[in-house]
Amino acid sequence: MTRLTAPIALAATLATTTPVTTLKAQAPAVVAPADSVRARREDVATADALIAALYDVISGPAGQKRDWNRFRSLFAPQAKLIPTAVRQDGSAVLTPLTVEEYITRAGASLEKMGFFEVEIGRNTEQFDRVMHAFSAYASRRNATDAEPFSRGINSIQLFNDGTRWWVVNIFWGAERPGALIPREMVRRN
Repeated sequence: MTRLTAPIALAATLATTTPVTTLKAQAPAVVAPADSVRARREDVATADALIAALYDVISGPAGQKRDWNRFRSLFAPQAKLIPTAVRQDGSAVLTPLTVEEYITRAGASLEKMGFFEVEIGRNTEQFDRVMHAFSAYASRRNATDAEPFSRGINSIQLFNDGTRWWVVNIFWGAERPGALIPREMVRRN
């Protein structure tokens, strides 16, 4: 047996000979760091409230400081924010960011130029304490702008630890020619 196949054979043997009853999963828990910011109860009581808080906390007129501690409080430790883009040559790229990296990279721009993002539709799937929300959005510089400057979809992964909801990841992409938000995802207002 070669070196490469030996570990695979061992894993296969263990998988077929170890009774399922002896495999014990540890109970999931989100352990926030001692110095983490306490979330507003109303922001994290339900998945709907958490998603609404996400959109609310990053939105505001030019010159308005955002409540970055409130933003931090919505995320599980080690959470990622992952914007995607398509380069001029057609290749795609993603940029995983920590919460702090997102604040550093986007915070000043959101506050300087004004930014209002609202949810325009959502598809949600849930299994036990794990939820995935495909949240369609529209972004404007001013809340009263007739047309958004950008639309897209936030893929939001959420977790409920039994006491509150947490954002685990947000992975998003903006609409572009050939990649539009499906009509059935946009709410009829």
